[in-house]
Amino acid sequence: MSPGPAGTAASAARVAAAQERFRATVETLGEAGLSEPSALPGWTRGHVCAHLARNADGLRNLLSWAETGTPRPMYAGADSRAADIERDAPRPAAVHLADLERSGDEFLAHARRLEPVAWSAEVVLRNGDRVPAHRLLGHRLREVLIHHVDLRAGFTPADWPAEDARLLLESLAGDWSRRSDCPPLELHAEDTGDRFTAGAGAGTSVRVTGAAHELAAWLAGRSGGRGPRCSSGPLPVLPAWL
Repeated sequence: MSPGPAGTAASAARVAAAQERFRATVETLGEAGLSEPSALPGWTRGHVCAHLARNADGLRNLLSWAETGTPRPMYAGADSRAADIERDAPRPAAVHLADLERSGDEFLAHARRLEPVAWSAEVVLRNGDRVPAHRLLGHRLREVLIHHVDLRAGFTPADWPAEDARLLLESLAGDWSRRSDCPPLELHAEDTGDRFTAGAGAGTSVRVTGAAHELAAWLAGRSGGRGPRCSSGPLPVLPAWL
């Protein structure tokens, strides 16, 4: 899901569109709706909104690192990140919407003014991975796409734009390709023709087919096992993605 330094403008446009769709869904929920459970255990929809806003701020910290060369962590720490989400989750709908707009717009504004050379600078994600800064737009896109589904407000993986779904599948396959607890997989996206491999575990490779959005949702743990098909029986049971 990395555009390379030359493709950042198109990636920023995809992120902007995804953020706008997310906010449009949140606008329909109202106060009562935001307090209802999300698809994530222990989190309300308000928690999802708070997390997505703080994620934009965290990724903007990494853009600052790439721009200045001065290390700046995505978050102050795991405990403070969790505390911020808990603090912000019960806020009124209007405050959530304003925060989502501000944080998302500021992330994109920072990205759009970044000098080309800065996109090649390495930064460190929350999980410790070192990545070039141009991958941050892809990380933001997948956060917005996946957590839009987590709202449980009528938006499903089938609603992901086709190119977004393809990019998300590519990104998730890359994640799983490094996982020794995942069986070897051959992923065939029937609608796009894309083929990816994933899983670094032992055993015979298993072929899984479906539309790009179905495969991506399955890899992200957002499909309930529905959609993709396995060539040799039931779909493999994957460990938790994150």
